[in-house]
Amino acid sequence: MPLHPDRLFPADPATRAVARRLYEHVQGLPIVSPHGHTDPRWYAEDEAFSDPARLFVVPDHYIFRMLYSQGVPLEDLGIRRRDGSPVETDGRTIWRRFAEHYYLFRGTPTRLWLDHAFATLFGLDQRLAPETADLFYDTIAEALARPEYRPRALFDRFNIEVIATTESPLDDLHWHRMIRESGWPGRVITAYRPDPVVDPEFEGFRDNVARFGEITGEDTSTWSGYLAAHRARRAYFKSFGATSTDHGHPTARTADLPQPAAEALFQRVTRGHPSAEDTELFRAQMLTEMARMSLEDGLVLQIHPGSLRNHNRSLFETFGRDMGADIPTATDYVRALKPLLDRFGNERDLTVILFTLNETTYSRELAPLAGHYPCLRLGPAWWFYDSPEGMRRFRELTTETAGFYNTVGFNDDTRAFPSIPARHDVARRVDCAYLAELVTTHRLDEDEAHEVAYDLAYRLAKEAYRL
Repeated sequence: MPLHPDRLFPADPATRAVARRLYEHVQGLPIVSPHGHTDPRWYAEDEAFSDPARLFVVPDHYIFRMLYSQGVPLEDLGIRRRDGSPVETDGRTIWRRFAEHYYLFRGTPTRLWLDHAFATLFGLDQRLAPETADLFYDTIAEALARPEYRPRALFDRFNIEVIATTESPLDDLHWHRMIRESGWPGRVITAYRPDPVVDPEFEGFRDNVARFGEITGEDTSTWSGYLAAHRARRAYFKSFGATSTDHGHPTARTADLPQPAAEALFQRVTRGHPSAEDTELFRAQMLTEMARMSLEDGLVLQIHPGSLRNHNRSLFETFGRDMGADIPTATDYVRALKPLLDRFGNERDLTVILFTLNETTYSRELAPLAGHYPCLRLGPAWWFYDSPEGMRRFRELTTETAGFYNTVGFNDDTRAFPSIPARHDVARRVDCAYLAELVTTHRLDEDEAHEVAYDLAYRLAKEAYRL
């Protein structure tokens, strides 16, 4: 169906009118996407996307996790198995299966993003359903064959100013080098995600640490050599534009051990059979070490705690990571972050951005912390709460204590390229709706609301991520 121009705006006419004026002010701003999971290979090779299914369905766990929850096998959606066993390869068949189950997305943010992409990118203003599946597939496939639908052209069309991908420290950044050498002016940067060599529970951890040493020429069998390898690799990532690091730990726990204790802990996790406490303590120590390095090299530290990753063991063993089975857990920030904050919390030259999957911490923990410590900023509603309701709750529960300026505006956490402008549009509409209510209830003047809307949509993310 056609996109309604007032979607996500307040029902009250006076408030809606203010929201419209605010939105007109920010609708066309460039997109700053400092925390993404798109594939740098897309921009490096600039080849046409192969078909609609591989553009929308196969790379996006927001989509296939929902279908899987209703009994659709991932093999039927073209998701590759680790053992190389056959899976569905026909794009039209995958797409028809997706269309048959499109009703599952009613009321979800995914539906908003998809409908936005279908309408604005491909002119499809009907509803995706079994009877329209082939129309959608043929229209999108025909468009994807044209030059203006290649990744770099879409990058420009989406008005993306900068986008960050996320790479392991073991990645050679080949695709980023290829982008640089091509001369294309689009700004695609990397971000340092060291989980494979920081988390002792990460598959192949010990081999990863050994490989880390080979890549950097450092002796990663020692604590000092291991830390030197991180510093070397961070510098390498910075040379390809990185302005941030990203850490997906199960908890927000930090530690600040004396050097001998840290050295002994490192030996236990890399050589022996570490206990669960050793494993957690090592991750905790490494967050503090990363903060120390960020003070040295200026990289922004992002912490994404509170997810029990790969919860579905069978899916993990069959298909690998990121199959939509990362489940939120209760997360403590006040006590968990105290060792790091005792050491670095008052540093004005350090930026630590906190995210959460636990909404109950917004007003009780996160907003008071960010409203006090100079180094802390709050990331926007993330992942499960990357939705109109989640975004609204984030503003309601954090603004009264942390204000707007201890947050980083909005950044998307997308894997599917076409959803990037849709996600930013949703965030801008929700923020404008929230600000409009502050105006009509006489808590904010409209000229101030215009300034805040601009900051939330554009300026805060640029400044927080040093872009």
